[in-house]
Amino acid sequence: MERCYNVIMTFELPLFPLHTVLFPGMPLALHIFEERYKLMIGQCIEERQPFGVVLVKQGLEALGPLAKPHPVGCTAQITQVQPLEEGQMNIGAVGRERFRILSLDYSQPYLIGQVEAFALAAAEPRAMVEASRRLRPWVQQYMELLSQLEGVELDPEQVPREPVTLAYLAAMLLQVPAEQKQELLAIEQATRLMSETRTLYRREVALVKAMFAQPPEEDDHVFSLN
Repeated sequence: MERCYNVIMTFELPLFPLHTVLFPGMPLALHIFEERYKLMIGQCIEERQPFGVVLVKQGLEALGPLAKPHPVGCTAQITQVQPLEEGQMNIGAVGRERFRILSLDYSQPYLIGQVEAFALAAAEPRAMVEASRRLRPWVQQYMELLSQLEGVELDPEQVPREPVTLAYLAAMLLQVPAEQKQELLAIEQATRLMSETRTLYRREVALVKAMFAQPPEEDDHVFSLN
């Protein structure tokens, strides 16, 4: 039987609509340059409060009317601030808790949501361990392939064993459209999240392997025409 360990609570949260999906425990780097978000982030820093990251559903991420977001997001706690000229800044943040939007307030320069905590429902420990055991080798294989394909340094041995942390890391690493990641973020149950993520990994690993199997294109023009 699935059960949720966190107490449901509602609260007001400043929202930052972005073309990215933030997962709990995962890092986020942002360059803050718009006046409305300089104000919002400044208040969050002063009050030591998080803000909410939500995927844009309709509208623009920046320099336009406030966007309409998807209903499920993740709180972001600011961990680093680099002040820049004219009040701009670079910030580092980390995802904390999922939330679900109950209502939106567009009356301020930035978007404010009345939200409720949306904790991931965990299954019995044995089911959680089994689901993570089946997901983990796919994540490791995918990381090895990405290291070869993109020349990035990823250490598959550092993949966490704690099931929920593994599930969110796996979802973040996937090179898939943001809309698909949003679907993963909105899943209610931990074992289903790991199962759905594993399905995506099986497809993505096959695609990356197919890319490696393709022979290089032949160039008929040995010499430059210039």
